Amino acid sequence: MSSSNQVQHQLTPIYQCDSQVHKTLRSVRDQLHQLCSRHSNRLVVVETMDGDVFEGHIRYCHNGVLYLSLSNEGCSRAFFPGPLPPNPYANFVLPLVLFNLLTISLL
Repeated sequence: MSSSNQVQHQLTPIYQCDSQVHKTLRSVRDQLHQLCSRHSNRLVVVETMDGDVFEGHIRYCHNGVLYLSLSNEGCSRAFFPGPLPPNPYANFVLPLVLFNLLTISLL
């Protein structure tokens, strides 16, 4: 037990979230969770704060993470003679942190 106490005394945080920021972030997370849950299985375009854009279906949302099944809609948009080549990303589920989302648009 003494080594456990020593480790706890040596740990000092280098960052502590402000209580008001914490309250705001929790509120935003809860709001986005409810929104994404209501639109589960819908085709959406998601833009992150870093400017990345993803198109796919909302699979589910859990613990502040949105799980987006990437769309294979673009595979059939181009003309290919013969059968379409397989899309390696058709079954890929992308986890996105809710705090990093800028927009979610229904298609």
